[in-house]
Amino acid sequence: MAIQTINPFNNKVIKNFEEMTPDAVDAAVGKAETQFHSWKKTSYEERSALLHKVADLMRNKKDQLAHTITLEMGKLLAQSAGEIDLSADIIDYYATNGERFLANKVLDTEFGEAYIKSSPIGVLLGVEPWNFPFYQVARFAAPNIMVGNVILVKHASNVPQCAQAIEELFTEAGAPAGIYTNLFLSGKNASLLAADDRIKGVSLTGSELAGASLAEAAGKSLKKSVLELGGSDAFIVLEDADIDQAVEWAVVGRMNNTGQCCVASKRMIVLDAVADEFLKKFTAKLTGLKVGDPMDASTELGPLSSEAAAVQLADQVQRSVDAGARVVIGGKRIDRPGAFIQATIITDLKPGMAAYHEELFGPVASFYRVKDEQEAITLANDSPYGLGGSVFTSDKKRGENIADQLDTGMVFINHPTWTQPDLPFGGTKRSGYGRELSSLGIEEFVNKKLIRVSELTDPF
Repeated sequence: MAIQTINPFNNKVIKNFEEMTPDAVDAAVGKAETQFHSWKKTSYEERSALLHKVADLMRNKKDQLAHTITLEMGKLLAQSAGEIDLSADIIDYYATNGERFLANKVLDTEFGEAYIKSSPIGVLLGVEPWNFPFYQVARFAAPNIMVGNVILVKHASNVPQCAQAIEELFTEAGAPAGIYTNLFLSGKNASLLAADDRIKGVSLTGSELAGASLAEAAGKSLKKSVLELGGSDAFIVLEDADIDQAVEWAVVGRMNNTGQCCVASKRMIVLDAVADEFLKKFTAKLTGLKVGDPMDASTELGPLSSEAAAVQLADQVQRSVDAGARVVIGGKRIDRPGAFIQATIITDLKPGMAAYHEELFGPVASFYRVKDEQEAITLANDSPYGLGGSVFTSDKKRGENIADQLDTGMVFINHPTWTQPDLPFGGTKRSGYGRELSSLGIEEFVNKKLIRVSELTDPF
């Protein structure tokens, strides 16, 4: 795959980048490994100061960085600016709290003294996606740099300017060479790189295929991996929910980032008693979205990230319709230049249809009508994915009971699945394993070393 910036608003190629040669990659890994031996000896105070500088620079350059996100992958400009704010918040969060999270954990042991010490493990490789090109990197890089690890990032091939900009932020903040390194690589070569003995752990956010490839390479080399893969989040609406509120959140949950979000609300599962009202109001909201240039503040529905993404999504809808599904609204490409597809609602879905099982990565919502909450739970769990989900109800206890029965890594009540620095993020089933963000996210790539102090008189 070519490494290039293609503006999805008009499908014009803006800039091309050369993939790094094997010698250049080898030199970058070597520099990172050498730097690790110095970086692991620095204090938490030094690491924190660097990260705070990166966060400050990110906020100072927000307009420029947001413009780059929108140019490369088509996110609405206001949402791109929001991503920069969130990314800076994540970096500050670990700079502020990392030392506390990594403090020695004293154990209550029968004899002597014992504690767990968290230590860095070395060079880490992150393979990151295009849909949130700063946020995804921040949640991987910030905690691990705070631990004392050093970072190599293979970013998505369609956001090379974002990838380059992140490395430049670290350089401008004063990071020594090798602390954070951007690698212009293909996905295939990234998987090969995962087998390098100098790399001690790998993390990927992306597709199942890419995750399986990277995990296989890491597994063969007996090294830790963290995977955040696809999702098909259920958005359950009970009969006692505030329907107007649920509809508002359904639009946000489904259409944020033009629907290109792992934790987007993809499957609307609504109890029969309120299904007609919900569908009517949800349809009206999606029909009224203004299509246009993502750089224009008035635009509500921009392009997908690429022409290939638009073609794939339209094909998933068409295959589902051919199998008997019904389109409520949309379902087609928009007749204009760029990677545009109509805001779509598809229903009458059955097992075996593409839209029933596959992740729909774009502005297409699946709508299901169910008779009761048990059917809603069963349907929500009938998915290969298990990332997030939502339950809308006026009864908190009822919502928590349903949440406990959903096979996912995250459940939000009266809110679509969301993210913030202090909430753990991750899934189960084919959505991957491991956690990012919160205190859990800083513990994935550490050596949790037991240190035991005994008296000579202690028993064996």
